[in-house]
Amino acid sequence: MAGHSKWNNIKQKKGKTDAQRGKIFTKISRELIVAVKEGGGDPASNAKLRDAIAKARAANVPNDNIKRVIEKAVGGDNTTYEVGTYEGYGPSGVAVIVETMTDNKNRTASDMRHYFDKYGGNLGTEGCVAWSFDRKGVLVIDNEGETLDEDAVMLDALDAGAADFTFEETVFVVYTPTETFGDVRAMLEEKGYAFLSAQVEMVSQNVIKLEAPEDQAKMEKLLAMLEDNDDVQNVWHNWEE
Repeated sequence: MAGHSKWNNIKQKKGKTDAQRGKIFTKISRELIVAVKEGGGDPASNAKLRDAIAKARAANVPNDNIKRVIEKAVGGDNTTYEVGTYEGYGPSGVAVIVETMTDNKNRTASDMRHYFDKYGGNLGTEGCVAWSFDRKGVLVIDNEGETLDEDAVMLDALDAGAADFTFEETVFVVYTPTETFGDVRAMLEEKGYAFLSAQVEMVSQNVIKLEAPEDQAKMEKLLAMLEDNDDVQNVWHNWEE
């Protein structure tokens, strides 16, 4: 997702209703289950699980909930989730990547086609827009109260191995290579930093502005439908909202 408004969106999600927070917890629970099934229930030896736990904590998922999901997965949860990626275009050629985890691939594929078609876009073939994104680790540190010093945070981030650092509105954004994301996050956590968001993302290389109000409305509705779908884990795009 591109544009300064992304960080405002993160804050808005934290203030959502219980039902909406429940959807976020459901999505993250799937990531935890898949991580456990792929690498076991010990985060010390399962980097993917460590990353999923960090994402859960950044989203304010209670530790008891995290522990319960992991224990259930270790105990032999029979639900199987298949990971998928859909690429396509929104109104006026906005590039969109949708990452999913589903127990019914046919249902999810049908939903994706319906959403794109309904709101002025279309699904494309694999790789049609991924070339215009870079996969990076992204850590977002809140500084709304302006209690953190920009230079100090930047030095800590670079010392931890960050590749890039920016300040946007009231947050610091730390970028890392995907292979060192977990190590950088752990070192910053040891220094006492907490994150609004902590995950590997598809970061757009360029942005598109939608001038027509009807295109803006369609794009907003497309994103809302995608993010409301339980099978959708992440939505990345290059619209400058």
